[in-house]
Amino acid sequence: MSLDPLDVPIARDPELCTKLRARLRADDFVGFVVPHSDANQSEYLPPSAERLARLTGFGGSAGLAIVMQDEAAIFVDGRYTLQVRDEVDATVFAPQPIATVKPEEWLRTRLKPGDRLAYDPWLHTPGQLEPYAQVCADTQSHLVAVAENPIDALWPDRPAPPSSPLVVLDTPFAPLTSKAKRALVGADLQKAGVDAAVISAGDSIAWLFNIRANDVPFTPLVLAYALINADGTAKLFIDDARVDAATRAHLGPDVEIVASDRLSDVLDALGRDKKAVRIATRATPAWIVERVTKAGARILPGDDPCQLPKAKKTPAEIDGIKRAHKRDGAALVRFLAWLSVEGPKGGVTELSAAAKLDGQRAANEHFRGLSFPTISGSGPNGAIVHYRVSEQSDRALRSGELYLVDSGAQYLDGTTDVTRTVAIGKPTAEMRDRFTRVLKGHIAISSQTFPRGTRGQELDVLARRALWEAGIDYDHGTGHGVGTYLGVHEGPQGISKRGQGPELAAGMVLSNEPGYYKEGAFGIRIENLIYVRDIPAPRGAEREMLGFEPLTLAPIDRTLIDADLLTPSERAWINAYHARVFAELSALVDGETHVWLAAATAPLL
Repeated sequence: MSLDPLDVPIARDPELCTKLRARLRADDFVGFVVPHSDANQSEYLPPSAERLARLTGFGGSAGLAIVMQDEAAIFVDGRYTLQVRDEVDATVFAPQPIATVKPEEWLRTRLKPGDRLAYDPWLHTPGQLEPYAQVCADTQSHLVAVAENPIDALWPDRPAPPSSPLVVLDTPFAPLTSKAKRALVGADLQKAGVDAAVISAGDSIAWLFNIRANDVPFTPLVLAYALINADGTAKLFIDDARVDAATRAHLGPDVEIVASDRLSDVLDALGRDKKAVRIATRATPAWIVERVTKAGARILPGDDPCQLPKAKKTPAEIDGIKRAHKRDGAALVRFLAWLSVEGPKGGVTELSAAAKLDGQRAANEHFRGLSFPTISGSGPNGAIVHYRVSEQSDRALRSGELYLVDSGAQYLDGTTDVTRTVAIGKPTAEMRDRFTRVLKGHIAISSQTFPRGTRGQELDVLARRALWEAGIDYDHGTGHGVGTYLGVHEGPQGISKRGQGPELAAGMVLSNEPGYYKEGAFGIRIENLIYVRDIPAPRGAEREMLGFEPLTLAPIDRTLIDADLLTPSERAWINAYHARVFAELSALVDGETHVWLAAATAPLL
């Protein structure tokens, strides 16, 4: 069971697709696009925004459905290929791999001249709508925004929208004040000739104002909107009842609290005053962009001005993140030591293992909840990249199988995310080969130095080389950004062969998580969080250099390592890492765990 009270599964309405089609026919629409999204483009959604789950039963964190009058499809990426088969009725929604079947191309052969395709303008960004607009233009059909989401009208017991009170995040957990952050962002806007920027991302609002809330599961986002001016003053659009006197005092006189229903009036005023407005058109609801455009403001498309400074953690933030990882590592080590004894006995299940680990974390200082639902997958379930164990899918950990556990927590001083794969009993030669190849990729990323100006995309191949040499790969990115008591998946930084993120910069925190998944058999992933740091340039260097340092502290299963496949430098890396794990965690665990940790971190000979 999840520790997050907002993590409540939304039951599928098996009649909803039929009701939706009738509603669309009445409004002269041939179809409706249903993304997994809310009006802030959040990763984890409040229960009131789980429309895709209500319609299809799909519980993943990314996906999209299209309902036409005579057929429907659901589009998912490689992480959810197996999950969608288990959760969605394929006779109603045909699963489509989004990497090879784009939703707009699926529509191309189904739209006819004069057809009207509906969408909710609060749930899509202009960038997301561009492919649909193009295919509608090509087919002489029409892409039409609806004033009310038809699913909401057909969901009588829909949960209420978020209304949690704001909580101030103050020193020492927020070393940089909100006033200093607003001045920094305002100066960047002023330099770019921008009068104001519209902010819609919940993590940006939480970071900018040093506030947190309980609006979505697993992440303390504030679902609201803001307008930040070039002089550092701001408007925060939120229900007045959510802001108490202490929060008002924290925000100060330069931040005006404005009722959410006045957002349209303020956007209209930007147009009347002919303001130059920065809008992240690939992250802001199309409704907002359309409103500002019609009002007559001069839109200057660009990135959310909070995202990059938020990604570059200060030295004080990095120190806090390190402290959080020590506490988190000790909890994980206690769990792994317990698992080494209880796992082979056959009485541990995926659910009971997850509950044990979650309980270890919950006892930690500054714990505020999990950072995502614990992925607890044994045997073939470990091959499902974002597996979510349930009472129906729960299975026992069995000797001779692998167990993959991907987990993390939210602490006031940091956000954690770590994956370990362990052998229950004796592993096969194939398991050890695949595991060691994944480990080689992990080490390659962690130990690589690179010149300033390097992007994550340029490093991704390092994690895959040993796998490619064996003719295998994995269908997810190698690394994502991570926030500070914020999103476990944070942009704009990342390590992936797809997409072109920003240049990596000192202070950025990322995951390092190559993997391998054999469908129906086992899954392997080794994940540490790492941060980018300046490193001394080697003798004769002509470029300033950066490198990574691991934040995560937890043993990597030695029984799964084929030391003959490692180079001397790789062997030295794992030995040094394990020595550090023991040095930093041994004083934080009990006697029995200490004995296990000493053996688990012993040098490879």
